[in-house]
Amino acid sequence: MTLPARKLGNQGLTVSAIGLGCMGMSQSYGPADEAESIATVHRAIELGCTFLDTAEVYGPFVNEELLGRALAGKRDQVTLATKFGFKIVDGKTAGTDSRPEHIREVVDASLKRLRTDHIDLLYQHRVDRNVPIEDVAGTVGDLVKQGKVRFLGLSEAGVETIRRAHAVHPITALQSEYSLWERNLEQGIIPLLHELGIGLVAFSPLGRGFLTGEVKRAEDYPDTDFRRNDPRYQGKNYDANVQAAQVVRDIATSLHAKPGQIALAWILRKDQHIVPIPGTKRRSYLEENIAAASLALDDAQMKALDEALAPGSISGPRYNDKMMAMVDR
Repeated sequence: MTLPARKLGNQGLTVSAIGLGCMGMSQSYGPADEAESIATVHRAIELGCTFLDTAEVYGPFVNEELLGRALAGKRDQVTLATKFGFKIVDGKTAGTDSRPEHIREVVDASLKRLRTDHIDLLYQHRVDRNVPIEDVAGTVGDLVKQGKVRFLGLSEAGVETIRRAHAVHPITALQSEYSLWERNLEQGIIPLLHELGIGLVAFSPLGRGFLTGEVKRAEDYPDTDFRRNDPRYQGKNYDANVQAAQVVRDIATSLHAKPGQIALAWILRKDQHIVPIPGTKRRSYLEENIAAASLALDDAQMKALDEALAPGSISGPRYNDKMMAMVDR
């Protein structure tokens, strides 16, 4: 199948209905295999999954470089999104940095690594409390005028920040965590996005793997794996969350599908203005994720999922305290 397209916001950006999160090709979920990662990018393009997501901080830098190599001769076939907003010192993040001069430096460096002359969607990765969001939006607006960037996005931004930025330069998309596993956006953020005509790009739509049904306790993952420090994978939280997610596995069984496909199908039906970007570094999982677009959940199945995994039903915080402090809420 070839993926259908969706309008992301009302600024004129159309993307594949499911995107590809590329972070795991370089970090966070165990060792990477460059040949398989590049083959996964190429297979995504063949299947119409052409909305690719990266960031300078993934690696750092190496994920953009990987995509630059993977997209040789194929750049015009994809919509490329990347992010700025961190200070990187000796290969590690050292706080946020969205000063206008730094944004311009990062964009020029990202363009070189990605081997392109423009970024389709540029996000501020995390809100920088030391730099007025108006200065950030204005700077990216200038980059749009220069042709280096096409559209502006924000990531994990709160209501006030989104409104203030949008008043300076139109925000096309907000990228935030959203899934059956994490529904914190439903009360305030999603209604605002509808009001302003901003699309939502949902990262971790599979609950960082939890909704795939193939999960282990935190301590059973290697030290290099992000999930080892995820509160929801630990102790009693893990036990409670396995039980809460049983409904996903049950519906998957009834439809002869995978649990992760049910999670993606739920998002796709939930709101036509949401584009999930499940991350993978393997073709087999990519094909599985894309097949979710052909699944049709009925009203009863949607209701069962909504109720069993209602907002607040998952045990444990999204992140540890250090990471939560960077979420603008």
